[in-house]
Amino acid sequence: MQQCLETEIKRREAALAEYNRTANIIGIFKVIWIVMCGITVYQVWTNHFPLKLLLLLCAEIIVFILSHLYHIRELERAGHEAGLIRIAKKNISRITGGWCSFEDTGKEFIDYNHDYSSDLDIVGRNSLFQYLNSTNTYYGRQRLASDLLSPGFSNEEIRERQEAVSELGSDYAWTSQIEYLSSKIGIDASFPELISELQGQKHFIEGMPVKWLASLSRILTITAVLLSLLTRDTLISAAAGVMMIFQLLIWSVGFSKINRYLGIMLKLPYKIARYDDMIQEIAGYNFHSEKLKQIQAVVSSAQEAIHSLSRISGNISQCQNGIVRTILNILFLWDYKNAFDLDRWKQEHGASTESWFAALGELESLISFSNLPRCLSTSCIPVISAHPNILEARGMGHPLLNNTQRVCNDLNLDNHIFIISGSNMSGKTTFMRTAGINMILANAGSCVCAQQMTFTPMNVITSMRIADELTEGISTFYAELKRIKKIIDAAKAGTCQLFLIDEIFRGTNSADRLKGAEEVIKTLCALGISGMITTHDLEVCKLSASFRRIVNYSFNEHYTDGEICFDYKIKNGVSKTTNAEYLLKKVGIL
Repeated sequence: MQQCLETEIKRREAALAEYNRTANIIGIFKVIWIVMCGITVYQVWTNHFPLKLLLLLCAEIIVFILSHLYHIRELERAGHEAGLIRIAKKNISRITGGWCSFEDTGKEFIDYNHDYSSDLDIVGRNSLFQYLNSTNTYYGRQRLASDLLSPGFSNEEIRERQEAVSELGSDYAWTSQIEYLSSKIGIDASFPELISELQGQKHFIEGMPVKWLASLSRILTITAVLLSLLTRDTLISAAAGVMMIFQLLIWSVGFSKINRYLGIMLKLPYKIARYDDMIQEIAGYNFHSEKLKQIQAVVSSAQEAIHSLSRISGNISQCQNGIVRTILNILFLWDYKNAFDLDRWKQEHGASTESWFAALGELESLISFSNLPRCLSTSCIPVISAHPNILEARGMGHPLLNNTQRVCNDLNLDNHIFIISGSNMSGKTTFMRTAGINMILANAGSCVCAQQMTFTPMNVITSMRIADELTEGISTFYAELKRIKKIIDAAKAGTCQLFLIDEIFRGTNSADRLKGAEEVIKTLCALGISGMITTHDLEVCKLSASFRRIVNYSFNEHYTDGEICFDYKIKNGVSKTTNAEYLLKKVGIL
């Protein structure tokens, strides 16, 4: 895939250079042409408007307009190529490991009390969100974060999402086009406020008689003005003047209310036009998966309404010049007309507004997940098992590790609890995070980083990055107790089926650690949930003799020419190696 992307970048860079060259030539031509038009205007003025020069001036103006339109088209083409180059380079960064420099980390979604997000690096710096994210709109980012942090999909919904991700993953050209169009919209934190306003029941003026009277006044004023211009009749001209003064008074009385009511729409025209481009692209695509067809149906239903809203918001923004606005309101009660048009639009479409943009956000999120099979050296669509507490994988690796550095392992949890022992830096915690993050991806209907995987959708709770809380007077040991209590309570409530505990009870002495681990394992076994526990304490591993569901696994190291080496491969049984003395010597303590 990297080679294909690099080839595409070269092709698009050549096209970009050509478009920029053409645009620069046209820009120079326009400057020269403006000078020529100025000379012609001078000749027309000094020669008392001869017909030939007037025709020449008209021709020059037409040529300038055409060249300007062509200039705009070339600049848009250049922008399009530049945008697609940027997207291709981001995908190469995902492949090569440069994705950690992506600006959008999703840091606002960080919640240290979340069941797993902090321990599994789901959001924040160097996170799964940062790696996956190709969303560019407010609703897209919110949906991707939700899909990662609280998926809650049924088995059927997961299958539908898997089909959608597979289909999107097979058409890079189209998904990159959608990503480009969404990038032109951008993230606007105020957009939900606008959606709320469009959905609101508040109207500018209640009651049809007021709207009819305003329409009648507008018609009478326009008619009177036209008749006064045509007939030059004094009485009609006076009537036209009275009507215009009347409309000026009406506009002045409602000025503050109109500004408040229409003010939120002023930033909308540009963004709505960008959404319009995106909607048209989606509506015209031939989808095959059921989920994408559902999204397309919702988005397509918005086409006419978005066109209408774009027109209304354009009308509102066009009259922000004070003089123009005054003239338009004296003649047409322009602000009232726009307010009434917006009222009517809200009555007809307001209730559906959020569902349209939410559907677009869902598509953006699915496109983000479709980045995985393109950027991972190993990936598959996991199969949902009908049996409880199943997590079985072959060649499973951590998706955030570089393709060239990733070490994959097999896993068969099968309703067991693993106690994983091993020395420092041997790979215990990374293996556990690998299982957790792939389960999160599977729960979201995404592909996973494995050659093959079968799973039962399971809610995950972790206890890994435990630290003391100085301001609250909570020690590391007590903080871990609270976290494990959360796992047990969730298991009792049926809201946790997979737990991951790193270095169980690291914050206490070995006797208390063994006693505490025994009680926790006894409780978790009785609750019937699956999970993994890592430990340095080999005494904890002996608990497998007392509990049938406990299985021991380990990570080990070896030494070559006096240097420590890790293979990061999981093995059956208890760890047989240690490396603390070696590491103490390595850093110069011994």
